[in-house]
Amino acid sequence: MNMYSSSKEQLQKELDTSLCAGLTGEEASARLGRYGENRLKEKKKKTFWQRFLDQFKDVMILILLAAAAVSFVLAVMSGEGSEFFEPVLILLIVIVNAVMGVMQESKAEKALDALKSMSAPHARVIRGGKEEIVEASSLVPGDLMLLEAGDFVPADGRLVEASALKVEESALTGESVPAEKDAKALVEDNAPLGDRVNMVYSGCSVTYGRGRAVVTATGMNTEMGKIAGLLDNEREGLTPLQQKLAGLGSRLGLLALAACAVIFVVGLLDDMPVMEIFMTSVSLAVSAIPEGLPAIVTIVLSIGVQRMVKKNAIIRRLPAVETLGSASVICSDKTGTLTQNRMTLVKAYVDGDTKPADIDTETGGSKGEQGIRARKALAPGVLRLLQYGSLCCDGTVVFGEDKKEQHVGDPTETAIVLAAHRLGMPKEELNVRCPRLADLPFDSDRKRMTTIHRIDGKVIAIVKGAFDSIRPLCVAGDLEKAAAVNDAMSGEALRVLTIACRQLEEEPRDVSIDTIEKDLTLLGLVGMIDPPRPEARAAVAVCRQAGIRPVMITGDHVVTASAIARDLGILLEGDQAVTGQQLAQMDDAQLDESVRRIAVYARVSPEDKIRIVKAWQRQGETVSMTGDGVNDAPALKAADIGCAMGITGTDVAKGAADMTLTDDNFATIVDAVREGRGIYDNIKKVVGFLLGTNIGEVLTVFCAMILWRRTPLVSMQLLWINLVTDSLPAIALGMEDVEPDIMDREPKPREEGIFAHGMGARIILQGCMFGLLSLAAFWLGWKGTGQVAGGQTMAFMVLALSQIVQAFNMRSHRSLFQTGFFTNKKLNAAAALSVLLVCLVLFTPLSVAFELIYLPAHLYLAGAGLCLIPFVCMEASKAAGLIHHKN
Repeated sequence: MNMYSSSKEQLQKELDTSLCAGLTGEEASARLGRYGENRLKEKKKKTFWQRFLDQFKDVMILILLAAAAVSFVLAVMSGEGSEFFEPVLILLIVIVNAVMGVMQESKAEKALDALKSMSAPHARVIRGGKEEIVEASSLVPGDLMLLEAGDFVPADGRLVEASALKVEESALTGESVPAEKDAKALVEDNAPLGDRVNMVYSGCSVTYGRGRAVVTATGMNTEMGKIAGLLDNEREGLTPLQQKLAGLGSRLGLLALAACAVIFVVGLLDDMPVMEIFMTSVSLAVSAIPEGLPAIVTIVLSIGVQRMVKKNAIIRRLPAVETLGSASVICSDKTGTLTQNRMTLVKAYVDGDTKPADIDTETGGSKGEQGIRARKALAPGVLRLLQYGSLCCDGTVVFGEDKKEQHVGDPTETAIVLAAHRLGMPKEELNVRCPRLADLPFDSDRKRMTTIHRIDGKVIAIVKGAFDSIRPLCVAGDLEKAAAVNDAMSGEALRVLTIACRQLEEEPRDVSIDTIEKDLTLLGLVGMIDPPRPEARAAVAVCRQAGIRPVMITGDHVVTASAIARDLGILLEGDQAVTGQQLAQMDDAQLDESVRRIAVYARVSPEDKIRIVKAWQRQGETVSMTGDGVNDAPALKAADIGCAMGITGTDVAKGAADMTLTDDNFATIVDAVREGRGIYDNIKKVVGFLLGTNIGEVLTVFCAMILWRRTPLVSMQLLWINLVTDSLPAIALGMEDVEPDIMDREPKPREEGIFAHGMGARIILQGCMFGLLSLAAFWLGWKGTGQVAGGQTMAFMVLALSQIVQAFNMRSHRSLFQTGFFTNKKLNAAAALSVLLVCLVLFTPLSVAFELIYLPAHLYLAGAGLCLIPFVCMEASKAAGLIHHKN
């Protein structure tokens, strides 16, 4: 049975408790053993060694380990100490890659810890008819909780008594103002979380009033616990880049194994020594594996992360950078993300006026010139309305030394107080000039409050509340006009408060509802809203320009959500806005059919948010989810990339998200998408560069073995090229500036491979080019010196240096004559260092360890000429239009 829709009698019977005396101590202890502690369960985290061993599950790494094992066995059989250099080098490379992988992985999951920290450590309860303070973890269903302003709610509970109780539930429901609670209300079955006004929920805070509630759920059974369960059950999938690189590793592994098998068979048929066949197979395996690719991609992503930090975006998981660049749908929470999460007074209607006045109080304060001009632009009646409204508020706005505002109390009240302050009427000064003599606090039954002040020598009672509650008390004012204005302002999604007053003959001795709240004169109405962020409107426009679909998902009311969405450009002509109840009536097939037409989802639950995210994912879209509340956390984790707000965001949301926006600025996500797209472009360049060279190495070793039964490059030479001379230019290539038109392109389709638009064919052709150059160099060196070592030296030099030249070719689809040969300063430095390292191996005693020899001068000149051929070929293909940009 639903606790919120049951009567108090049913509740007492179901929970077997007393709504007056609570549980006895003995019964509470017994139930603690039955239900368990009021704590959230934690998912067991992986140890360091488990994470370290996970790095060795990659196919490429396994092949390298196999190559190291074979090389080690051959070294043992040979008995030569120098032969151990190769297997040790391979193992060192594998271990370094694994350590880097562990270091770059996301840190231990923090979402559940944050949820636990939000639980109140202690609670006030009534047990056996006596008030006690107990640990919150010892609460059980049936306990009677006592709540007052400032308390965290320690467990879910049904209210049995409430006095002007308001609870801040924005982190759970998404509503921007505290929820007014009513213990007497009977709520319909299946009502949304935000409409259950007779319930309080674990982890929320009491902002006003007091109450008494019987505990209905603890631990993982609370609404907060259900979210923790969703976080625990929602597995993090691989990002598109991870999936593509994993598939690439498998294919390269199969290619290496197939080539090794062919070489082995050919060698056996030709009666080659088994030792030589094994050595060639190891060389072939090493040549097929781009050892530096995982580390270089990680480094390029890390550089992107550093760029994003400067633009107020912190990345928690490195592959999320690439995923963000692929985002085609952004599902955004409203409160605190698209809006300012601060109620702001925007309209004021004074009795007798023809229409409400727009209030612009976004100024520097009461002493500034802007504030003075704003005050002069308003009619005296508006200023009086705001003065009286501020006096009739318990909320305050405190300004720190840095002029930063701190709102204390009900957001609707602080909106009135701030508006008056900025128009030259600070509440502190008003309280001194117009002291409060008495008051009648707000309660949810009356829906209004009253304060009595001495103003200019007169005793004035000021009443503030809902229009429907004040209208019957008024004897003066155009109530019909005011009713129409109230309806119009409500239709604009404004939260409307009515202000009325009455002059008393003297300071009253009997301050009661019956004696004070009557014979009122209507002063006017004020309208407030949690306004959109100005920068969010521009960000939404840029998202649409970039082909990204913005979608609003909120726990707020559909009218409010639709108004904000329409203002921001999210809800366009023909788009739909649906509620959580309407969504619940759709099965997944119906949601899939409708999801592209729905721009706004209102009054939704955490489970609904996950359904929406997954519906878009089933459409083949890459989904980003932004939010700041606890209720956003499961969807943040389920989305391809989750973006949390850094300032207003809860620790739970930050822990579940892939990225945190440190300035809470929705516009920052546009910069993040731009950087993500640029980084993905650069990663494609890096992958194309490295794979082209690897394919060239495979073809060189394989074809030389088939043609001449000789190994043109030994494994140590290949490792030096792959990890030293190639890696530095590849990293610099990943630091190319983002193309200026990148946000004019459509998002990359989710199913699009990294080799789309002819990139795969170009990589193979470039590999063939390197293979032909290396084979030619090997043949020239072999015949020119009469030694195989001479051919290997020539092949090593040409392959290493031509790949450095190729790094410049890969910078852009445009000609180097257009982009500039040396405009990437980091690539210039990397290329110079790589050339130096090649020369270090060629012309120093290190050449002996790498089985290289000195060549005649004419062969060095011939090699230099061969190294420039990639530049000529690539420039010719660019000029012919064979290499061009694709969206």
